[in-house]
Amino acid sequence: MTETVTNWAGNITYTAEELHRPRTLDALRALVAESSRVRVLGSGHSFNEIAEAGEGGVLLSLGALPPRIDVDTAARTVRVGGGVRYAELARRVHAHGLALPNMASLPHISVAGSVATGTHGSGVANGSLASVVREVEMVTATGDTERTSRDDARFGGVVTALGALGVVTALTLELEPAYEVEQHVFTELPLDVLDAGTFETVMAAAYSVSLFTDWRAPGFRQVWLKRRTDQPLRPFPWAAPATEKMHPVPGMPAVNCTEQFGVPGPWHERLPHFRAEFTPSSGAELQSEYLLPRRFAVDVLHALDGIRETVAPVLQTCEVRTVAADDQWLSPSHGRDTVAVHFTWFEDTRAVLPVVRRVEEALAPFGARPHWGKVFTTPAAELRARYPRLDDFRALARSLDPAGTFANAFVRDLLGD
Repeated sequence: MTETVTNWAGNITYTAEELHRPRTLDALRALVAESSRVRVLGSGHSFNEIAEAGEGGVLLSLGALPPRIDVDTAARTVRVGGGVRYAELARRVHAHGLALPNMASLPHISVAGSVATGTHGSGVANGSLASVVREVEMVTATGDTERTSRDDARFGGVVTALGALGVVTALTLELEPAYEVEQHVFTELPLDVLDAGTFETVMAAAYSVSLFTDWRAPGFRQVWLKRRTDQPLRPFPWAAPATEKMHPVPGMPAVNCTEQFGVPGPWHERLPHFRAEFTPSSGAELQSEYLLPRRFAVDVLHALDGIRETVAPVLQTCEVRTVAADDQWLSPSHGRDTVAVHFTWFEDTRAVLPVVRRVEEALAPFGARPHWGKVFTTPAAELRARYPRLDDFRALARSLDPAGTFANAFVRDLLGD
């Protein structure tokens, strides 16, 4: 029976006639082996056609597979199934007295999908979510299982792979001892106080720091500091403490957000911005994000301030974060300490796309790499020049998937095939 399948935001309707939900690994392997084109949907929290299988292709969800979460307390690792989301993973890991070093804003997204697209949390010393991956297990186009670990020369291409190499059925992640975090929110950080040195000091003021603005005026309306309680409490003299609980998107209820006002709590209940038991927003939005060398951060902010009259009318909120460099070949943070600028737009594609193009023009001099799962218009030829290991990835894809079973139009365009 034909069903209509869309992404989380509803701006993408997939052309596959059915979303396949295999319940066992054997069923998954058989389905992949007999299919000529396959893509995995993940949690659907992408805003472009990265998951599109194309007409006649197979669109897969791993959500019906057994939610495997195997914690090895001695090794401080966890082996997590391909359909598991961060909220359920975090609760299980925490119950064993262990923790992930970082989480994204949303605990609702799938672990495998987040890693595959280079998704990240925040913190000057914190790498992308892929940086803790120790081993990848995936089903290749033949239906066979392939495992790749860190001692494999191909590892940097296998982890953040955009779904182009196979169906990731399990990841092994490194853990650390559990810790607590407290969250402090400040308001009205002026842009003109952020020279290069001050920006670095602000972003290092806590374990994870996020700046939010609507670009209706220079500066940031909110600053969210997430401090590990086992690390020093640093002063923050550049903005005033919030007097009420805040939501990053103006007008949205703060009850959806993780606890504020410095109340300590488990790492997985503070590192995300949004509580796992609440829908973070109405879904009436589009998102874009660009990751740039952190040494250009202040210039980037002034470039965006220069076009804020164009940006503000279609913007709900903009978040600025930092990410440490990693060595995943297709990670937007590959090889460079990064500043990430995230845009939550109103749900109006026609109005948003010209603004996205204008933002990309403003950020082009800084070598902006768009998040793979968000709305962007940067031509693939330009993106290829911004990833020094792309030729290596192209060779890896041809080796593991010579028939292009997992290479949809999005991937083929990027690889130049």
